[in-house]
Amino acid sequence: MQRPMKRVLLAAFGLSVALIAGASADPLKITLAGGSVGGAWSAMGAAIGQTIQQQVPGSSFTYEPGVDAANLILVSEGKAQLGIAHAQMALRATKGEAPFKSKITSLRAIALLDPEAVVQIIARKDAPFDSLSQIAKEKKPVRIALNKRGTMMSIAGEQVFAAAGISVKDLASWGGRVEYVAYNDGLDMLKNGQVDIVLNMLAFPSAQVERISHDMAIKLLPVPDAAIAKIDSEAGTKSVTIPAKSYSFETADVKTVTGFVVLYASDKMPDAEAEAITKGLIEHFDYLTKAYPSFARMGKKGLTDVGPIELAPGAKKAYKDAGLL
Repeated sequence: MQRPMKRVLLAAFGLSVALIAGASADPLKITLAGGSVGGAWSAMGAAIGQTIQQQVPGSSFTYEPGVDAANLILVSEGKAQLGIAHAQMALRATKGEAPFKSKITSLRAIALLDPEAVVQIIARKDAPFDSLSQIAKEKKPVRIALNKRGTMMSIAGEQVFAAAGISVKDLASWGGRVEYVAYNDGLDMLKNGQVDIVLNMLAFPSAQVERISHDMAIKLLPVPDAAIAKIDSEAGTKSVTIPAKSYSFETADVKTVTGFVVLYASDKMPDAEAEAITKGLIEHFDYLTKAYPSFARMGKKGLTDVGPIELAPGAKKAYKDAGLL
């Protein structure tokens, strides 16, 4: 009687374990709001989707193009489970600062994705100016391509130019203009002679910047010291220098500022779901480093450096279990 009973108990125990394991591995249904198709954030988003599906087989993953302010709103409203945004934009959201109409307090961080969202100001090599100070002093009617409205890239661009004495309003009075377009469209406009300057926030050296330097002669414009101090104070960016020869066409150091990019969820995301997503990033980190270079530069522990928005409890547990916190 004991032996059959033992087999029954073992079978029951095995069933319980299987049920628990199954419950923890239930497929996820994730929509991630990122950036424009073909841009850095779309590559990043696709890589995140792969880690989720590798971690929890059978999960569905949808990538939706977007901009970071809208991404944060979608996450807060439960219309997307994950959203990519600059930490500086998320901070604006918590304060209810433009472009947000009210405070968003439900955001929780999952992981740092890119520690180097560096402001890079690209100009035609033959442009009749070498600095933002010269543009302001001589009131040059320059044509500038910023990223789409509602992105930290466009806000930071406006702040950088304004801090250097070049407001959008003043620029228009000088005969210049600002175009708010996707980054790749801005680069095409630069190649076609439709704009003189393109600004974006991205890691360096950027393959996109290096590629366009093979199609046309370009240069990087530094951000003036006084403007760096002002924008760091206003936007929460940090000063950084792009070292000489980071690009084949640039032989001098270039002073500028940097933000960083983070993956966000809502405080309504179940802890088990946030934990599974985070475990996917941790356990498949080697895949991430091959898919997007910034992961290799920051290392696995860098995932936890999310800035002012607190980690989701499930994400925090995953990092602690992995010895990263």
